[in-house]
Amino acid sequence: MKTKPARRNGVPSEKQLVREMQNREPYEYFALGKYVVAAPGICGGRPTFKYTRLEVSVILSLLATGQTIEQVVQAYATSPLVTEAVIEALQLANQALVESAQVLRAAA
Repeated sequence: MKTKPARRNGVPSEKQLVREMQNREPYEYFALGKYVVAAPGICGGRPTFKYTRLEVSVILSLLATGQTIEQVVQAYATSPLVTEAVIEALQLANQALVESAQVLRAAA
């Protein structure tokens, strides 16, 4: 059984726990985007790419060393990682940085 959250532009608009069966195993996560999730039972709940144990921070670190998105996706070709997922991770990281700066400005 899958719980479907309210959606905006194909992305869940509320952070609610989604429950699915994946390979006959229960899979629960909070959708942060279409490809990026925070699954309480996976990698300590840190953001990962959906249906993987691949942490977003690992991919962002590879990009920070100068690797291209295409190189990173190719390096993980046996996983479901796709270019669109990496782009979404970059957008989410940017959004988090902007929001944290706004919190700092408001606190000042």
